[in-house]
Amino acid sequence: MRTVFRSRSLSFHSHRLVRTGASIAAGLAVVGGLAVAGTGVASAARVDCVSPPSPNDIHVIGDASCGATATVGGAANAGAMDSGTAVSVAQGGTANTFATGFGIALSTSKAAGQANAFAIGGGIAKASTDNGNTTLALAGWGSGATAESGGVNCVGPLSFAVNLNTGAVCLIR
Repeated sequence: MRTVFRSRSLSFHSHRLVRTGASIAAGLAVVGGLAVAGTGVASAARVDCVSPPSPNDIHVIGDASCGATATVGGAANAGAMDSGTAVSVAQGGTANTFATGFGIALSTSKAAGQANAFAIGGGIAKASTDNGNTTLALAGWGSGATAESGGVNCVGPLSFAVNLNTGAVCLIR
């Protein structure tokens, strides 16, 4: 009886190994197929705007657009791709934005402040700061995030905003 039981347990073990191997092979085939299918798929060009050196840098490539303006020792950086729009304005501070997929990112900075806004896939993000404050707004698809010196606000899922000087934070996931 023991030998029958052993052969049967080996049989179950063999079937389990075969099923595991088949699952791994199928998974690798799917991943490999996606990798091959993904090769050559059109990718959107990225557009970047930087000020200075240009006092007012505006670019449009395809559907993506950006604008950056800096004065009084400020630095503004904006980038966009996939129909995103990013605008940064700095007056003595640093303003950074990036937007993708129909997203809109806006940032303004004054008096040594640092404002960062990132809109991913259709979100609207706005960061504004002054007097050395630091703010960050991050908005995902269909959401909005605002980070200002006076406070923060999040609307919809996938939104995050923080003012590092006041400690005000909002997050909706």
